[in-house]
Amino acid sequence: MTKPSTIAAAGSGRVKLLLIAILFFLPVIAALVLFQSGWRPQGQINHGELVQPTRAIADGPFHTLEGQQLSSQWQKKWTMLYFGPADCGNVCQQQLYKMRQAHIAQGAGSERIQRVFVVTDTNKLDQLRHTLKDYADMQVLTGPADTIRQMAAQFQLPAGSPMQALGRIYLLDPRGHFMLSYPTDADPNGMRKDLVRLLKVSHIG
Repeated sequence: MTKPSTIAAAGSGRVKLLLIAILFFLPVIAALVLFQSGWRPQGQINHGELVQPTRAIADGPFHTLEGQQLSSQWQKKWTMLYFGPADCGNVCQQQLYKMRQAHIAQGAGSERIQRVFVVTDTNKLDQLRHTLKDYADMQVLTGPADTIRQMAAQFQLPAGSPMQALGRIYLLDPRGHFMLSYPTDADPNGMRKDLVRLLKVSHIG
C-alpha cells in the first residue's frame, strides 16, 4: 500500500512540473498573441507593408520623357517607385509629394535614393511635364503598354496590382529587390523613418 507521504510527494512533483511547463510556454503564447494583434517591438517596426519574401524586379526596355533609352532602372540606389497616368490627379500628386518629402528629409543620404514614376498612360505627357516642375529629380519612365503591364505584374500584392489604380508607393533595394509598399493613406513620416533605418543599416547603395 502506497504511503500518504509518497502520494503527496508525487502530487507535489507533478504540480512543480506543471508550473515549469506553464512558465516555459507562457512567453511563447504571449508573443503569439502580441504578433497576431499587430504589435511589434519599437526598434523593429516597418511603417510600410513588408514584402515576404522579397522579390527581384526585372528591368525592362524603358525610355525617359526625352526619349533616352535606359539600360538599368535601379542604378544601385534605393528606389521609391510609383505607377500612374500622365494626367496625375490628386492622389498621384499626393504620392509624388510624399516621395519627395521623404527623399529630401534624408539629407546627405538622399544621394543614395532615387524616385521613379512609371507612366501607365501617355495620352497627356504635356500635362505631366507641367506637373513635374514641382518634383525635381523625378525619373520618369515610359514604354510600350505590354512592357508596363509586365513590370507592374511583378509588384502584384494580395490587394492587387499597380494597374488596378492602387496608388501605392513601392520601395526597392539597390539590387532591385521589392521590399516594402505604402498605400495611398500611408504616413509620409513613417516612410521617412523606414528610409532612415534602411540607409543606416545597409552596406549597399
